[in-house]
Amino acid sequence: MTPSDLEAYLTTLVGLQVRLSVMIWGAPGVGKSSVVAQVARTAGLGFTDLRLGQLAPTDLRGLPVAEHGVARWYPPEFLPTSGAGVLFLDEINMAPPTLQGIAQQLILDRRVGSYTVPDGWFIWAAGNRKEDRASVFDMPAPLANRFVHLEVEPHLESFRSYAVAHGLHEQIVAFLSYRPALLHKLDAARPAWPSPRSWEMADTLHKAGLDVAPAVGPGAAAELDAFVRLYTELANLDRVLRGQGDSVAFPAEPSLRYAATVGLSMRAHTTDHAVACFRWLSAQAGAEWVQLFMSNLVTQVRARGQMGVLARAMEAEPSFAAFLREYHALLGE
Repeated sequence: MTPSDLEAYLTTLVGLQVRLSVMIWGAPGVGKSSVVAQVARTAGLGFTDLRLGQLAPTDLRGLPVAEHGVARWYPPEFLPTSGAGVLFLDEINMAPPTLQGIAQQLILDRRVGSYTVPDGWFIWAAGNRKEDRASVFDMPAPLANRFVHLEVEPHLESFRSYAVAHGLHEQIVAFLSYRPALLHKLDAARPAWPSPRSWEMADTLHKAGLDVAPAVGPGAAAELDAFVRLYTELANLDRVLRGQGDSVAFPAEPSLRYAATVGLSMRAHTTDHAVACFRWLSAQAGAEWVQLFMSNLVTQVRARGQMGVLARAMEAEPSFAAFLREYHALLGE
């Protein structure tokens, strides 16, 4: 499933109060932990993130303390004791078998030692797969059988929606739209390689005017630099946004087409901008470019809570109705 699918699935579990234990599998950097944290935050739930690969057995089970001749297990302070939330056992299969055994008791019985998980808490876990060259232990069959298993794959559209909603630089969004294979490309020979997580770090470096190679590796960084040099040729986008783009031609070079389309969608901050860009693309470009523009635009507008305003503006635009007819014809509807 995609990260967006995962978010919808977990949100449904929360909404219906389904407290089955969930194990999320996926390559490093695809956004597993971020999605879980986002679901908890959106639902107003508490969130406790335990990196099991960094814990010792006593960190989870607690310490034995003698009381009246009997050992009582004192649980760690980081485990939740009240309310509602998500107890997230991240990197669970990086934990040694002994610690996985303690986690199994926590997942199966919702208790370990003297500690009991409060009724309002969900128990979810995540881990990397062996094929991702992660240093993981085999998950024991009894533990694996306690989970509902979900597998997440990198997905450009999910990342693009996240990037637009969170204000990642338009040049990075446009570049990955043009080079989707570089969204996630594990390179075992280098410490830095492209992933959704590392592209978010690259965004911070790029906005600061720094080289992004330390985040995504030299190969992806070199391609981004070449793309950005082309991006500077798009000086006419402001004319399109002002509704003065009749004499501006849609670029012929594929990378510039992605740059122009994504750039317009991320600069269209008003309904007048949106209508002007849509009118220009409808006249100058094919339906697939209008689709890309609208997909990015809707993500931005929805995040601003202005979908109603945009819908009314587009309904009044004759070229929008013409596009819908053409788009339906392309789909065979």
